Amino acid sequence: MLAPLTNVRTRLVLWWAALNALASDAVLYGVSALFAIVLAMTSTQAAQWQWGYLACGAYALGAVIAWGLSRLDLARGSLVRVALLALVILGSVAIPLGLEARWRQLDHGVGYAQPEVSVIERSGKYLSQGMDLYHSYVLHGHLVNQVPGLPAYESFFPYFPLMSVFGLPSAETHQSKGLTDARIVMSLMTLLVSLSALGLMRASREKKIRVAQVLLALPSGALFLSTGGDDMPILALMLLGTVALQRRRSNLAGISLGLAAAMKLTAWPLALGALLVARSKYERRSWRIVGGWILAIVVITVMPYLLRSPGAFMSNVFAFPLGLAGIASPAASPLPGHILTTLWAPLGHIIAPLTLLVGGYFAARYSRDHWPLDLSQLLAMLSIAFAVMICAASATRIGYVIYPLNLALWSKVTQHERVRIPELV
Repeated sequence: MLAPLTNVRTRLVLWWAALNALASDAVLYGVSALFAIVLAMTSTQAAQWQWGYLACGAYALGAVIAWGLSRLDLARGSLVRVALLALVILGSVAIPLGLEARWRQLDHGVGYAQPEVSVIERSGKYLSQGMDLYHSYVLHGHLVNQVPGLPAYESFFPYFPLMSVFGLPSAETHQSKGLTDARIVMSLMTLLVSLSALGLMRASREKKIRVAQVLLALPSGALFLSTGGDDMPILALMLLGTVALQRRRSNLAGISLGLAAAMKLTAWPLALGALLVARSKYERRSWRIVGGWILAIVVITVMPYLLRSPGAFMSNVFAFPLGLAGIASPAASPLPGHILTTLWAPLGHIIAPLTLLVGGYFAARYSRDHWPLDLSQLLAMLSIAFAVMICAASATRIGYVIYPLNLALWSKVTQHERVRIPELV
């Protein structure tokens, strides 16, 4: 029964391998154009369908140009691909983001951004006024301190404190739309950090371009930069941390992963895994440097809020994102964990912890069998772990697939670096 599927997969792999670089770009941009137009016609969220209509033209144009140029014998093909990549980013990120931010300003914030944008901007206001970032919590099954006039899920701040810095520009200017839109701030940081990481990455130009496409230009990046964006700075910092590990720069690795871990829980697996990669029998000091930076940044930024209101902090940062707060979340995509929880609510408190225990066992066993882990192995393992957790969580977005997708690609890119990283200095 599996033989036909295996044959199809083999043929697809061979077909893809036979394409030259520009032809493969044309395929990716063409599929992206199709995705954008389908999203535009089917999505019920204004930010998403607006992005779809705005971005599909850029993808279609990129596909046509790439396919046409792929038939020519170009002397500087990499330069052409970079120029085309910049054009696609302009049409799929910069223009849609600018227009949606402007429309949001004119329409008083209605519909032209994902809910997390307003949540981050409100946290920036609290931060600038010296207020607690974590107000809402669940007590005896009831939401306490709900923000008036907003859905219950928007009362929560499901991030670590450092994420609120992206809301500071709107707080300081007292204008939460337009150029101070949190998405613009997050996109600028994502772009700067990503370009820095790509400049340091030990890889061919072709591989670097592919990493940039997936992270920034294709819908796996462009859609999120334009409509929500809170995961994009995290991924950019994770990429910089990965490259720093590859380059054996322990201080840069610790700072990058520490900043990411101090913003969102999704960065923690790589932050902890980095300690395994950094530790070796040749240089014991390296993992302490990486771990010291991560610990220092997280403790300094998190502890004041954790000590101030531990119950509210746990409810916001852990219970709500894991679907354990009893509050309906817009992030609840129809994945197996959510479907099972819908059929029988108590499963929501069982599936995630059980998945963590079972997954932790297999991760520990894999690490033991392949010790010492190299960077490529760690990234591949985390890619699988993220995919499993996304499917098992009772309330998660299908969009979180960008984490395993990027991690799997980075694993391929660093695969030639089968070095045990003896010194991270």
